[in-house]
Amino acid sequence: MIALAVQTTALTNRHLRHLTRMPMRLLGVTVMPIAYVVIFGYLFGSVIEVEGGGYREFLMAGIFAQMMLTNLQHTALGVVDDLRNGIDDRFRSLPVAGFAVPLARTVADLTRVVCACVAMAVVGYAMGWRVHNGLTSALAGFGLLLLLGFASAWVGVLVGLKLRNAESVSAVSFLVVMPATFLSNAFIPLTGLPAWLRTVCEWNPLSVVVAACRQLFGNPGSAGDSWPMQHPVPAAVGLTLALLAIAAVLATRAYRAK
Repeated sequence: MIALAVQTTALTNRHLRHLTRMPMRLLGVTVMPIAYVVIFGYLFGSVIEVEGGGYREFLMAGIFAQMMLTNLQHTALGVVDDLRNGIDDRFRSLPVAGFAVPLARTVADLTRVVCACVAMAVVGYAMGWRVHNGLTSALAGFGLLLLLGFASAWVGVLVGLKLRNAESVSAVSFLVVMPATFLSNAFIPLTGLPAWLRTVCEWNPLSVVVAACRQLFGNPGSAGDSWPMQHPVPAAVGLTLALLAIAAVLATRAYRAK
């Protein structure tokens, strides 16, 4: 375990040093979410009414969750880049545990989304977003978001190892992120949807995480009739941990079998 911790730390530092040398990579996970906050907050906020509060407070949990989900694409592209440049083959020639390489990648990418999360929180606060349930509950909400980001990174490792092509990764990531985001409660209340479509959206894991974060932050958000919407926090934790466990096992096996 000590050797694994040392190896993971060293490999994580490698990824973070690359980030400091190429800060443009950080812009990819900060500029777009911040743009969503500003554009959706001002444009949609003037036409969408949310029960129990303003649309800008309603929006923030959805933007946070979407950013964590897009961590899948950034991680997958990083894995493909290492495969193409031969860095992965160099790691295999060294006495490094197989689990340490993907773990370091996911930890480094999680650090990157933490920076983006801070930037988004600052912009959201300037636009009027607040947390109303105290510091402990707010930290629990951010912890749940980071858990989703960590699970998404492991899914990205698996996708990158299986596809090994940047174009394919981008296409698959789009097919995952877009439906998951727009068939959810991230940007709009679900109360006005047809019954069948509302049921689909309520059982979307992203909707569950968003609903849980709104509850923890004390932000407005209409609850649904389904079990996940009635108990969003335990449902979100359970679903995210299950996704993390499955993705980590499959990604580690894929790395060792490559």
